[in-house]
Amino acid sequence: MALMDERPEPRFDWFVPIDGDGSYIGTLSAERSPTFDYLRQVVETAEECGFYSLLIPTRFGNGLFDENAPLAETWTTATALAALSRRIRFLVAVRPGFISVGLFAQMASALDNISGGRLDVNIVPGGIQTDMERLGELTDHSERYARAEEFISACRALWNSEGPVDFDGKFVRLKGALCSPAPIGSGPQFYIGGASERALELTGRQGDVYLCWIEPRDKVALRLEAAAQSFRAMGRTPSLGIRTHLILRDTEEEAWRAADELISMADERVCRQRQMAFAGSPMVGQQAQIQRVDQHKLSDHLWNGISTVRVNCGTAIVGNPEQVSDELLAHWRMGVDEFILSGFPHVEECLRVASDLLPLVKEKIRLERCSRS
Repeated sequence: MALMDERPEPRFDWFVPIDGDGSYIGTLSAERSPTFDYLRQVVETAEECGFYSLLIPTRFGNGLFDENAPLAETWTTATALAALSRRIRFLVAVRPGFISVGLFAQMASALDNISGGRLDVNIVPGGIQTDMERLGELTDHSERYARAEEFISACRALWNSEGPVDFDGKFVRLKGALCSPAPIGSGPQFYIGGASERALELTGRQGDVYLCWIEPRDKVALRLEAAAQSFRAMGRTPSLGIRTHLILRDTEEEAWRAADELISMADERVCRQRQMAFAGSPMVGQQAQIQRVDQHKLSDHLWNGISTVRVNCGTAIVGNPEQVSDELLAHWRMGVDEFILSGFPHVEECLRVASDLLPLVKEKIRLERCSRS
């Protein structure tokens, strides 16, 4: 990991709930539909609370409520929200293969200019079983990573060239392609997640930041160290982040009650949809999220009940501010410098996290840095 005096200040991000939101998840429909007006409230709240960035996921079917429930399209929503905000960044998830790379590079450059240089890109090569197939994407897990690598390389070539770009890859071919105007400054950074060997290799070669989902600490430590080694093998400095939900309350007892309450109204049809999506998934990280344990309790403060109704990250840190801040501090000690957080519902929990948790964890990190200086 980087030396203490070389590490950046920790970054804390929030989340845009494009599937919908509410105090209960896994119901057939969301208490709060993902309308533009509601998602704007989430963005405005996070910006006012001082969060660094917002992750906007990518989906082809609703991944939190019934799969047919309303879903906000990622890129259109991100563009509109960026135009209405002033400071907060946007980390927009993109799946290579569904749009021409040359066109995507122009779209991303346009959004970067619209936002004043506040765009980053979360590359998502894989996907939940049958999700990408909905829109005719049939390539296998390995090919998707190879394509993602060409996608990133071609984007960078277009963003950093003043003239026409030729690119002759297996999946990406450009002949005299142009991208003007270029992104602001050095352009968007690429965040890459995943737990497979292919994901780690891609991160080391092409990623600016590696992201993993929350798991028990020993497993997270192994993933982070593997990612750091992949960066170092390419002569690069590791940059590591983690994605987690939070269930934060004044007392631990209240937090665990809130966790149980969150999925207490889940509909069996939604649970079956998620089980069918996860069955046979090649995603190493997803299989780790859905492991069955008593009362969904992975450790003293980790709970994966969310995975029964939600695709992708389905684990939360549960506890009072002292306990949750200690968990985040432990991950900072492992080398994590960026924390992508969320809670249900996203407006109220954004305010709670900003007031009750972030000052505490920032102070603990500050004291830790001082003690090691």
